[in-house]
Amino acid sequence: MILVVVSILVLGVLLGLGLLARWLRDNPRGDIETGLFVKLASLYARVVHGLRVEGMPHVPREKHPGSLIIIANHTAGVDPVLIQVVCPFEIRWIMAMDMRLPSFEWFWTWARIISIPRGNELPATREAIRHVREGDDGHGGVLGIFPEGAIERPERQILPFLRGVGLIIKKSEAIVLPVIIEGTPQVDPAWASLWRPSSSKLTFKQPLDYRGSGLSAEEISADLRRRFVEWTGWPANEIHAGLIPGKGY
Repeated sequence: MILVVVSILVLGVLLGLGLLARWLRDNPRGDIETGLFVKLASLYARVVHGLRVEGMPHVPREKHPGSLIIIANHTAGVDPVLIQVVCPFEIRWIMAMDMRLPSFEWFWTWARIISIPRGNELPATREAIRHVREGDDGHGGVLGIFPEGAIERPERQILPFLRGVGLIIKKSEAIVLPVIIEGTPQVDPAWASLWRPSSSKLTFKQPLDYRGSGLSAEEISADLRRRFVEWTGWPANEIHAGLIPGKGY
């Protein structure tokens, strides 16, 4: 009798572990490590940042949606985490090299961050375009970009959009998914927002298709910025925060 009970318990544990592993593997990479990160990050976003989301019908539900570029205003260091936890697909983010803290190099490598040295953007831009066009399976990948190139300071103002953003969109011919971020912790340095509670909100807008528009790279960047100003009602700040000592990143 005892042997039967023990056998049932063992089978129950094995079944539970199997179901847990299957649940954790339900992610774009299909591994337990990524699944654990996604589940914990989702819990973190809800508990610490009270994350609210609008416009979810605009977000593709496939794990591999093809060539897609996510464009978002930049409010805090936590921004990419909040966007990633509500998307069922993996996003490769572009990040300025001076934000790549050496102590977290293991994470940047694992997350496959595309780092851009300021003043030498060409190699990283080529890698970003290649990723969007081809992805890991030859069918296109997802790229995340903060076109302001710096944290919005003062908050709730739209900084100038970098021309290179329009270049990546034009060359890759990808669909653009705009996201408005607000309510994140307004603290310096930017990464301090990771451990400060907030009431954050993401608003996904209707995807945009610039293919066949005839717009130049600079015009695409300008059009995107104009839309963000209209959507948010925030003023357009013509002074780039990245040029102000102590501000931006």
